[in-house]
Amino acid sequence: MVAVRLKRYDEEMSKVLIIKTGSAPDHVEAAHGDFEDWFLDGLGIDRSDALIVDVQGGESLPNSFAGLAGAVVTGSPAMVSHRADWSERTARWLVDAHAAALPMLGVCYGHQLIAHALGGVVGPNPAGRRMGTKSVFIRSGDECLLASMNAISQLHATHVEAVLKPPPSTRVLADTHGDPHHALHFGQRSWGVQFHPEFTAGIMASYIHLRADVLMEEGQCPDTLLAELEDTPDGRRLLRDFADRLERDQSRPNPELAAST
Repeated sequence: MVAVRLKRYDEEMSKVLIIKTGSAPDHVEAAHGDFEDWFLDGLGIDRSDALIVDVQGGESLPNSFAGLAGAVVTGSPAMVSHRADWSERTARWLVDAHAAALPMLGVCYGHQLIAHALGGVVGPNPAGRRMGTKSVFIRSGDECLLASMNAISQLHATHVEAVLKPPPSTRVLADTHGDPHHALHFGQRSWGVQFHPEFTAGIMASYIHLRADVLMEEGQCPDTLLAELEDTPDGRRLLRDFADRLERDQSRPNPELAAST
């Protein structure tokens, strides 16, 4: 297990924006908390050092990037391909944030939404639903955000849609069986991962129990998926590396970001 190194950003430093694109199902939230709780814990930051915006719930994103160290875009039970109004508004904001070189990490839905916003194609995964602990093959070990991960990492995933075609000039960082675009570098300081680095084995188990009937209808065995669950320290390591990157960036002003505010 990766040791928890909780730390606070200096009071005068910028906040981490958590773009909340959904909420955990009621029984999952009752047992484990909600999406923002998982990311705060994974990143190792206090709630007071974050700005949480529930875009699916109708909250508005900041009009300026001033005061933001970076952004994390969460997963969601929604589908990017449904083009909900709140999702499309968020996509337009992400285009501007990417152009301004705001550091961004999209996870699952967030990964797909950044890809869609920048001109990629997102839709139902031809391989069908992916759920459980999966082997992810890191194809770009020199990439700074994934440099500390094992060449074959065990990570949690639960998704029906996927990035079918990455945006132009995107670099594929990792793939897995059933998803060739499992981690992407979109250029600038924007990354996306289809897996869930914020999930614990307990959270993943709760989702498998929740989807048990659907999984059986699709020919997957929930008991087998539960038996195959593993701890996923590489996921936590990725989030801590992203948080460390944001902290380091605070001492290096970004001219593009300053010009956009």
